[in-house]
Amino acid sequence: MDTIVLKFGGSSVASYERLKMVANKIIDFYDKNNNTVVIVSAQGKTTDRLIKESEEISKDPSDREMDVLLSSGEQMSMAKLSMLLNEMGYPAVSLTGWQAGIYTNNTNQNAIIENIDATRIKKELAERKIVIIAGFQGFNENLDITTLGRGGSDTTAIAIAATLEAKNCYIFSDVEGVYSADPNMIKVAKKIPALSYKEMLAMANEGARVLNNRSIEIGEKFGIPIISKSTFNNESGSVISNVIEEETIKGIVKKDLSRISIVGNGIIRNTKAIRRILEVIENSKIDMLNLDVTETKISIDFKNVVPNELVSKIHEVIFN
Repeated sequence: MDTIVLKFGGSSVASYERLKMVANKIIDFYDKNNNTVVIVSAQGKTTDRLIKESEEISKDPSDREMDVLLSSGEQMSMAKLSMLLNEMGYPAVSLTGWQAGIYTNNTNQNAIIENIDATRIKKELAERKIVIIAGFQGFNENLDITTLGRGGSDTTAIAIAATLEAKNCYIFSDVEGVYSADPNMIKVAKKIPALSYKEMLAMANEGARVLNNRSIEIGEKFGIPIISKSTFNNESGSVISNVIEEETIKGIVKKDLSRISIVGNGIIRNTKAIRRILEVIENSKIDMLNLDVTETKISIDFKNVVPNELVSKIHEVIFN
């Protein structure tokens, strides 16, 4: 029997209607005779709301107490989803970070996972339960709650997948996968069906928000295929793995306000693409400060704010 790990982001569990949609997706995997482990984020903007509420109480709350507060968002999500699945006739159990055995270092707000004791998870799976784990959190040697930083639920999911030697780790969100550019900025951005860990890590480090960079590093280390999909449809997503289909440019990312990065395997040898990109920049008459080319990335820093039109023009010469 295969083990699969499913992670659902905050927008995926933001309401009862969306929780019901998530529950049905989980059931589809469970009914195919999979050991099914689910990682959940806090609902919607819960984490932002909790941060705002803490600021109303204290200008400088301790990191320890912030971890206690912020971890409650994921615990609400896991409990609600477990209740719903049980109501639908499917055995489910929710586990906090410490119940799931996620042991971290002593750093609050941005803890590092040091070890996972999966005994409790395996016990529940052996009883054919759907195991729902609160993302983003663990515990330290003092038995204090710790959190893993923004995007930490991705890290939880892939670390759990590695520990359980899962067949796949699915990351569900409100986008259908990894795109050649931000689809909210570039309407003709194309979904990338497959890319390597190194390519995805380069995109994440340059500001792409599809996956947390720490989670990609864990996926690569343990060889866990990561599948990025949408919660809201059944379209095929993007597979991140060791497989590299070809030497090609995969995406363009605008980081902050004055940096553009173009990512792809073997990009340092793609002189034709580099020449086209530089021609577009020269014709735009935008002052370029620095150009850095590596095996998987071209990063360009500019003197002033980069308009979205420049990103669009570079995307056009690369992908059309």
